[in-house]
Amino acid sequence: MSPEPEIVPNVRQAVPFFSVKNMEESYSYYVDGLGFVKKNQWLVEGKLRWCWLELGGAALMLQEYTKEGPDSSVPTGKLGEGVTICFQCQDALAIYHEVTQRGVLASKPFVGNGYWVTSLSDPDGYRIDFESLTDVPEDTEYSE
Repeated sequence: MSPEPEIVPNVRQAVPFFSVKNMEESYSYYVDGLGFVKKNQWLVEGKLRWCWLELGGAALMLQEYTKEGPDSSVPTGKLGEGVTICFQCQDALAIYHEVTQRGVLASKPFVGNGYWVTSLSDPDGYRIDFESLTDVPEDTEYSE
């Protein structure tokens, strides 16, 4: 009898793809403000049009939408509305301290669903949460 073939998962990762109004502003927010690192890019006439950014083991993509011409893709609704990306961390409180020291506005951490949570809103209104497991009582607010 031959051994069962090893089943290897085909899907490896989900990567949020954000359409943004201003690539320079969004890129600076994620790289300079949150500490992401650019791993890949697409340049058009020397201008950054798309990029793949990573922070630890997580990633996201940014692309400025085309505002004019035959390939325009201006969104009709408000960008970011209803979208939250939750980054699972070893220590969300450390992320809170790092980003606020860089001048990024982040919510005061609190405990929700057994996680420390701090929330941010990027320039286009996408909500970014950094979360880490804790045994601190529910609804506790962080105090420095």
